[in-house]
Amino acid sequence: MPAYRDLDGLREDLAAKKEAIEARLSDFRAVGLGTDERIFEELCFALLAIQSSARSSDAAVRALEREGLLWSGGPERIARFLQHRTRFHNHKAAYLVRARERFFPESGPVLKSTLDRFSDPAEARAFLVAEVDGLGFKEASHFLRNIGRGEDLAILDRHILRNLVRHRVIGRLPTSLTPRRYLAIEARLRRFAEAVGVSVGVLDLLWWSRQTGEIFK
Repeated sequence: MPAYRDLDGLREDLAAKKEAIEARLSDFRAVGLGTDERIFEELCFALLAIQSSARSSDAAVRALEREGLLWSGGPERIARFLQHRTRFHNHKAAYLVRARERFFPESGPVLKSTLDRFSDPAEARAFLVAEVDGLGFKEASHFLRNIGRGEDLAILDRHILRNLVRHRVIGRLPTSLTPRRYLAIEARLRRFAEAVGVSVGVLDLLWWSRQTGEIFK
């Protein structure tokens, strides 16, 4: 085993929070069994959460739905609505509308059936990155984890990377994340999770709770 650091502290945190984390992951799996519309809400969350807080992004999705904009608003109206709710509101409004047009054509919703074509989460992620404007590896991984279809995909944002350095999984914070580097760090994270005896998804929620004090998404 590599010379990981502070495993005792990690296991202590896990013992205190694992039950709540497992319950949250179960919630995500239930979302993935829901309707195309419910799954699309999580896709919108992943798009809005780019360089924005998870809480504000989730609230923005709920607000768009309440106002009827999630399903019928054009990019300009959505952008105006998002202006004080998320960063890069113009880009994100355009991403949301394009995703809605892609997965909710006039013939009927195809989001869930499209995802069902993939038994391998990594293949589903590659498809989403190629097909959905605004989704990179991190965002597509976040979406798939939040619908119970990517528990072992890495969501490499700042809190994960800092904890990977803390536990000596990687030596330093990367200055950039090319696809190749992303996959290399993800492979290290998977080996670390295996050594600890939990899924990548469990570690992600644990480390997110270290930063925020809550187990959210």
